[in-house]
Amino acid sequence: MKLEHLLMGVLATRPRTGYDLKKAIDTQLRFLRSNTQMSQVYRTLATMEDRGWAEHTVEPRPGATDAKRYALTEEGVTVFLDWLTGPYTPPTRYEDPEFHARLAFAGFMTREQLLRLFDTEISVRTEEIRTFRHRDRTEHRDPATELDVELADFMNDAVHYANAAAKDAYVARLTRLREVLATADDLEAARQNLTPEHYTVEVDS
Repeated sequence: MKLEHLLMGVLATRPRTGYDLKKAIDTQLRFLRSNTQMSQVYRTLATMEDRGWAEHTVEPRPGATDAKRYALTEEGVTVFLDWLTGPYTPPTRYEDPEFHARLAFAGFMTREQLLRLFDTEISVRTEEIRTFRHRDRTEHRDPATELDVELADFMNDAVHYANAAAKDAYVARLTRLREVLATADDLEAARQNLTPEHYTVEVDS
């Protein structure tokens, strides 16, 4: 996921200044990208303008620096939607924000497109669990210095089981959310159930 995708998604909702874009990334999109610098925002906006994806107007501000307000061009909208609704290849790590970046702009998709996105993510992660959950994790050791083997084995297993449970819970949450999307006639009513408690899933150890 590139910064330009997030900026295009935010601009797709309405034109904004560079400051407004930075604020949106630091608040609404905080879990997708942290520590974004203003210089990165303006550098990416300049690249988007060079490519014809965005344009800006200057807003005079008496007594202060004039502000540039950025908006997507028609080509920029096309590029954004092509990324959002185009083929999705899940990254190697499910923790990477590529999938959730698309969810952040789900309102620009149809429900059918969104369901296909869920299906891809759930299918790939389920296959990863099937393939790697019981892999041979035996390690041949020839330590270069003193090694506490019992401690190393304990922590390796503890981390493995914790990560496995987290991935199971992730797939279970997506499966539950997909079911709601597929069956709910009234999404506004369904939204009232979107609490952390409602989407906490107990996974057998």
